[in-house]
Amino acid sequence: MNRAWLLRLVIAFSFAQGAVSMARPAVSYRALALGADERAIGVIAGVYALLPLFAAVPLGRRTDHGRCAPLLPVGVVLISGGCALSGLAGSLTAMAVWSGVMGLGHLCFVIGAQSIVARQSSPAEQDRNFGHFTIGASLGQLIGPVAAGAVIGGDMARTSGLALLVAAAVAAVSFTSLWRIEHRGASAPRTARAEVPVHRILRTRGVPAGILISLAVLSATDILTAYLPVIGEHRGIAPSVIGLLLSLRAAATIACRLVMAPMIRVVGRTALLTGSCLLAGLLCAGVALPVPVWALAVMLAALGFCLGVGQPLSMTTVVRAAPAGSRSTALALRLTGNRLGQVAAPASAGLVAGVAGTAAPFVMLGALLLGAATLGVRTRGTVPSRTAVTDASAATPRRPLAPKN
Repeated sequence: MNRAWLLRLVIAFSFAQGAVSMARPAVSYRALALGADERAIGVIAGVYALLPLFAAVPLGRRTDHGRCAPLLPVGVVLISGGCALSGLAGSLTAMAVWSGVMGLGHLCFVIGAQSIVARQSSPAEQDRNFGHFTIGASLGQLIGPVAAGAVIGGDMARTSGLALLVAAAVAAVSFTSLWRIEHRGASAPRTARAEVPVHRILRTRGVPAGILISLAVLSATDILTAYLPVIGEHRGIAPSVIGLLLSLRAAATIACRLVMAPMIRVVGRTALLTGSCLLAGLLCAGVALPVPVWALAVMLAALGFCLGVGQPLSMTTVVRAAPAGSRSTALALRLTGNRLGQVAAPASAGLVAGVAGTAAPFVMLGALLLGAATLGVRTRGTVPSRTAVTDASAATPRRPLAPKN
């Protein structure tokens, strides 16, 4: 099958994620310039993560019973508008509102994009295609903060506002790759199918494990980004070196996703998912040790490689386990778990660091990832072709039965 659609989706996601990754630190700097304290910064960041929670499941329901592609331009408009209006905002309340709009746009884009990958990939292609899709996120996370740092400086209020306007323009570039991404006839059949309740989706074998593994991996990435500078400050490591170490981690994640398919063929997806979480947990705990910079670089490169496995394979796990006709809703629930983790994990890490020291959050992350490794074992038994076969049988008209004599 022609996979040009996947390349265009990765390009569009790179620009959309790059804009968000550039805008989020710029929002914090602009809020500081407007007189925000740490609590206000936390509220603004929390609105970005919390506001979209109320829209995730309805968007997933809509995508399950219709086309996915319309969510992509809607997401780009909301991201671009949220960035631009944050750059022009003159109050902290307005900053919080536009930060929430940006988060809602990111959610729309990701739900639509993940649903397209799930719908247009055969069961044998899902791991590879989700791995390639998440390269877009990694590229955006690699370039966005560097671009923000290059723009922001001096007059904080002016340069942070300029960075947000640049981020809005970067998001708008995504439009150039959003053509013919969804195949004709790829939309869900509009049949009278009863919606599967959310509680039933969450009780389906494999779905909770996929959600919790994704939450653990994303929490590790977020806390690593937030607390490695603190570790560097305590150990006398220059901020420029910390920036290079974080970029090294992101580059290793991209490398992992480029070789996802051959690793699965050699090791097996369950062993790869479990082993990567186990090794990532040990490496996270190792970051807390007072090791030389070169050893820290080696650990972070290995950690980035291991963390690259969890997100794409958790997507595949959720898609394969979800009841027929509820894959987009299940993916939306996975994103809901991610957003909850983005709120709860930093707060928990802050409490742990306040009590036990700045290295303690990495030990906490190690325990969280070790728990995710045990969940990875529970994904065994999820039948790769079950969802595809069920969907195919639902969409294929059956012959009328011959009358019995």
